[in-house]
Amino acid sequence: MSRREQKRAERADRLAEERQALTALDGGRGTRGDRRTETSAHRRTAKNPAKGLETGPESGLGTGLGTGLGTSPAEDAAKSSANGSAKGSGKGADKGAAKPKELFVPHRGWYGVGGGRVGYMDPPTMWRATTVQACGMWPFAAGSGSPMTGVPLGQHLFTGATVCGDPLNWFTRARYISNPSLFMLGMPGLGKSTLVNRMLIGLAATGVVPLVLGDLKPDYADTVRALGGQVISIGRGRGGINVLDPGAMGEAAVKIGGEAGEVLKAEAHGRVLNMVAALITIVRGRPMDDHEQSVLSAVLHHLRERTPEGRALLLPDVLRVLTEGPPRVRAVTLDRGDDARYRDAVDPLHRSLLGILDGPLGDTFASETSTRIDPDAPAVCIDISGIGEADTQLTAAAMLAAWSDGLGTVAASHALADAGLAPRRWFFTVLDELWRPLRAASGIVDRIDALTRLNRSLGLGDAKITHTLKDAEALGTDADRAKARGFVERAGMVVCAGLPKTEMEDLGKVVGLSRREIELVSSWSSPPGWGVSGDNEEPPGRGRFLIKVGGRPGIPIKVAITDAERHLHNTNTRWTPNEDAVEKAAARAAEQVARAAREGVHGFPGIPGTPGAPGTSATPGAQAAGRWTA
Repeated sequence: MSRREQKRAERADRLAEERQALTALDGGRGTRGDRRTETSAHRRTAKNPAKGLETGPESGLGTGLGTGLGTSPAEDAAKSSANGSAKGSGKGADKGAAKPKELFVPHRGWYGVGGGRVGYMDPPTMWRATTVQACGMWPFAAGSGSPMTGVPLGQHLFTGATVCGDPLNWFTRARYISNPSLFMLGMPGLGKSTLVNRMLIGLAATGVVPLVLGDLKPDYADTVRALGGQVISIGRGRGGINVLDPGAMGEAAVKIGGEAGEVLKAEAHGRVLNMVAALITIVRGRPMDDHEQSVLSAVLHHLRERTPEGRALLLPDVLRVLTEGPPRVRAVTLDRGDDARYRDAVDPLHRSLLGILDGPLGDTFASETSTRIDPDAPAVCIDISGIGEADTQLTAAAMLAAWSDGLGTVAASHALADAGLAPRRWFFTVLDELWRPLRAASGIVDRIDALTRLNRSLGLGDAKITHTLKDAEALGTDADRAKARGFVERAGMVVCAGLPKTEMEDLGKVVGLSRREIELVSSWSSPPGWGVSGDNEEPPGRGRFLIKVGGRPGIPIKVAITDAERHLHNTNTRWTPNEDAVEKAAARAAEQVARAAREGVHGFPGIPGTPGAPGTSATPGAQAAGRWTA
C-alpha cells in the first residue's frame, strides 16, 4: 500500500469515528446536514476526480461525510472535539489532547433552517380572574397605574390596563372620594346607562341592593329581573302607590317596639305628611300654606288613632275627616265654634285633594299600594315607563312617591340593623334621565338635593345621569338652578361621555379639566363616518368615558359589553323589528289569500294583488275560470 493510500485509509477511519460520535449525540437519527455533506462531497468528486474520496466499502467511508460543510453547530462542535483528539494522538500524545471546543448556543437560536431562530417573543396570553381564583397561580402583588378597587369597568384607553371603580367601593374601601355619589354627563346613545348598568350588576354581586326609583324608559327592569329582584309598575291601569301607607317603616317600627319604635313611627308620619304636601304642590303649582300642613297633620293623627290595626289609610279617608270636622282638626283651624270659619280654612285643602283623586293624577294614588317594596329583595326597580311623555304632573308625582317609598325602605333597613334584628345592608340608587324629573316639579330638586347631602349618613350611594349641564338651566327658578348645579360640585365621581367642546369648557370650570382632556372628550362627540359599505358604524365615542375625581388627572376608559349585558340592556328596543310579528302577519296574509282563492269571489282590499284590492281587475271570463289578472 502506498503512502498516499495509507493516509486516505487513516482519514476514512477518522471520519467514520466522527460519524459514530455524531450518531450517538443525535440519538441515532440522521441530520439534514449529513445529507447536504454527502451531496457536497459527491459534487466535489464530480468536479475533480483526482481529489475525490473513495466511497466504496474498502475505503471505510460511510454514506455521509461529516466534513463540517452545511452541518449543524452541534455536529461542528463534536467534529472539532474529535479532530482535536485525533491530531493529538497522531502528532505526539506527550503534549496532551487538545481542549474540546465549547458548544455555543445563542439565546435566540441558530441561524439557518432548523436552527430554531426566533425574531421576537410572542406576548403572553392575558387571563382575568378574581384574587380568590388566581392567588395561587399569580401570588405577586404589584401596583398599577389605574385603580383596581370596585366593579371592573373596562380598559384604560392608552395603556390597556384594567380599570375598576364605583362610588361605594371608592368611598368605603379605597377612600378615593369623600361622597359616595356619581354624576354622569354625555350625549345620547354613547353608553351612559350601559356603564351604570354594569356598576349595578357588579355591586349586586357584592351584596349591595340596587334601587332604581323611577325607571323612565325602562333601562333597568330586565337587569333587575335577571338579578332575581322586584319590578313594580306604576301608571294608569298598571298600578299605584298609597302615599299614606308607611310601608316598610311602619312594619319595622312594630318589630322594634319601645322607644326606638315610637321614634320610627314619628319619622314615618313626617314622611307621609311631606309626600301628601308634595302631591298638593304638584296639583296647585305652588307650595301649601303653613296652616294647611297643620290641618293635614292633625287629620293623619286622628285617622291613625281610630283606624283598626292592619288597615291602610287612603286619601278618601282624609276627605271624609275634613268633611266631618272632628274637634282635634277644628282646634288647629281656630274656628272658635264657627262652622263657616272652619270651612274657609279647610276648603282649599279639600279642593286640592279632590284634584289629586279626580284630576290629572287619576286613581294612581287613590287606592292601596298595588305591590309593596320587598325589604329583602336583592334589587328593586319601580317602572314608570307606562306614563306618557307629556304627562309631566303624573311623572313628577310618581317619581316623588317612588323615592319616598324607596328611601323609607332604606331607613327601615338601617333601623332594623341598629336594633340587631337584621344584617346591615348598603344601597345604590340610580336616577337616569335626570332632566325629566327636574323639569316635572320643583319638589324633585329639593328631594335630590337633600339626598346628595345626606347619602353618607343614609348608607346610600347614588348615580345621576343626564345629558349636559344646560339641563339645569331650564328649571323655573334661580334657586332650583343653583341646587341643580350643586349636584355636580358635590359628586365624588364625575364621568364624562362625548360632549361638545363648549360644554366641556363649562364643565371644566366646575370640575377642573385640562386642555388635553377637553379635546379628548370633545372628539368622542363626533358622529360616525359615512359608511360606503352600508354597514352600521358606531359613533367614535360609544363606550368611551373619562372618570374625574377631584383635581386628579382623568382616567379614560373603553367599555366592551358582554353578550349577556347586550341582551339585558338595549335602549333601542323600539327600533328593533319584531320578527315574530312579521312572520305571523305574513302567515295570516297567506291564509287570507288561500281562502280567497278557494271562495273565488271575495276580495281583500288590504292585500295588494288579491281580489278586490286596489290595482286589481277581473274580467268576466277570468272570474268564470277562477283566474284573476292584475
